[in-house]
Amino acid sequence: MCGIVGYVGKHAASSILVEGLKHLEYRGYDSSGIALAEGNGIEVIKKTGRVAVLAGLAQKHASKASMGISHTRWATHGGVTDENAHPHLSWDSKIALVHNGVIENYKALRTFLEGEGATFRSQTDSEVLANLIAYYYNLDETAQNGNRLVCAVRQSLIHVEGTYGIAVICADLPNEIVGARKGSPLCIGVGHGENLIASDVAAFVGRTQNVVYLDDGQIVHLSREDFSITTIAEETVSPVINQIDWKIEEAELGSYKHFMEKEIFEQPQALENAMRGRFSDDESTAKFGGLNLDAREWRQVDRIVFCGCGTAWHACLVAEYLIERFSRIPVEVEYASEFRYRNAPLDKNALFFVVSQSGETIDTLEALREAQRKGFRVLGITNGVGSTIARESDGGVYQHSGPEIGVASTKAFTSQLLISGMLGLYLGRMRDLSFGDGREMVKAFKSLPGLISQILDQADQIKAIAERYAEFQDFLFLGRQSMFPIALEGALKLKEISYIHAEGYPAAEMKHGPIALISEQCPSVVLSPHGDTLKKVMSNIEETRARKGRVIAITSAGKDFPDSAADDIIRIPTAHSCIMPILSTIPLQLLAYYIACKRGCDVDKPRNLAKSVTVE
Repeated sequence: MCGIVGYVGKHAASSILVEGLKHLEYRGYDSSGIALAEGNGIEVIKKTGRVAVLAGLAQKHASKASMGISHTRWATHGGVTDENAHPHLSWDSKIALVHNGVIENYKALRTFLEGEGATFRSQTDSEVLANLIAYYYNLDETAQNGNRLVCAVRQSLIHVEGTYGIAVICADLPNEIVGARKGSPLCIGVGHGENLIASDVAAFVGRTQNVVYLDDGQIVHLSREDFSITTIAEETVSPVINQIDWKIEEAELGSYKHFMEKEIFEQPQALENAMRGRFSDDESTAKFGGLNLDAREWRQVDRIVFCGCGTAWHACLVAEYLIERFSRIPVEVEYASEFRYRNAPLDKNALFFVVSQSGETIDTLEALREAQRKGFRVLGITNGVGSTIARESDGGVYQHSGPEIGVASTKAFTSQLLISGMLGLYLGRMRDLSFGDGREMVKAFKSLPGLISQILDQADQIKAIAERYAEFQDFLFLGRQSMFPIALEGALKLKEISYIHAEGYPAAEMKHGPIALISEQCPSVVLSPHGDTLKKVMSNIEETRARKGRVIAITSAGKDFPDSAADDIIRIPTAHSCIMPILSTIPLQLLAYYIACKRGCDVDKPRNLAKSVTVE
């Protein structure tokens, strides 16, 4: 949440900062702003609304400053106003700060600073930190140059409770930026004669492919030619420079109307990337290079616990079905946001998986740390190469989906489902899954890109169905077994981007209460692929239609599901059960997307949401 970009170099900073914010706008879009070191002080330009509004204001300003910081906001403390937008200036206008995170003890700090004569312009916790840094900066006039600012930041952060990713500049130091992180991501873009700081590599990937990821408790001091990293405890850190493995073109919209549309249609390639090099030579099992467990250690695992939030939690639920079915290992699924506040009894031989597209989801990261604190091994499934979860976990699997910009996850979700299925195969072959069954599963996984392309070819038909249902205000999504989590995900997608109230249920649970909601004004989307429960699901459909409820069915059942069985039918290919959750997801994504478009919603930037949730 919230996007931070800072630049110090040889070029005009304003346009570089605004361009960086455009690539981070999915992280927050309530307001945005820039602070530029003009030589005789700090100039701040900020405004509510999208980055395009700021871009217009910055262009009129036409600054030649070669250093500055910027921010696009997802509001936490304080409403969406110009005053609450970042950057924040200290009361004496010497310090400008941008901040991602939450300062939990900001009220006590504010009371102290007001007693010292500081004044405040906003209702944010972030302005408190700007004034605290100014307080310590003015208190220590003996330190020289940038060290004085670093010392002020360090002294301030010692007193801060909460999370932060910050970038700070000072009017006295027109060529230096100080950044620090705890709980909110921050990274350094290492250039030639210029350096950048940002909350996500997407902000600077067009300028450099070299990146340094900061860890919690680290402070970075940037100048045009160099940077140095120390800890809060004043220890020197030797930086590790990584290479970004994707190009800026992958984060561009291209010919698509929305990033969500682009990412839906990228799924055949995204899943191809997730599979590449991950099957054995005899094609009877999966293989993973980063799990850091040998076969003997896997055999000692008695239970697996999955943790995730939102869409990733739905992927965890599918993993439960797939791994239990194919490997016969008991699986539990926890909301990551609840896990560390519980005191659940856990088997001593349990293994944890945490799932997060960004690898920065704060609730999931804290669940990882809580599990490790209790002595458990934790593996990660993430799309964020170099992310905090990737660095702190004991091993894991990269999704290799490429950048996902749309707030509503699509290709990252199906990639998580694929990896879950491949884990079920991998563990099953270590136990009692036969060679032949393993080969059938590998064949099914490899068929996915082509089968998904077949479904995407039906986009116009699905769009026509979606537009017939776009005016309804309530939906139910129903499925059984592994289709139940897909029903939950379908309901979430519709809620996220179209603001239609939607709920997902196990189909058989309808008669235990939710059937009271059925009416002509409440359509149901029913997942009814071929399989053992098809007849039961068709019975649920009949119960719905008998109460005048309209039904959109997604099925692979062929002749067993006649055209008369539902009001509208989307037919998907018949396939192995290990990939049916993925195939069934694609029509739900398209339905949600086209309904939101018909309703005139901002698909890529839905209200109140942000892409990467880095605050609790």
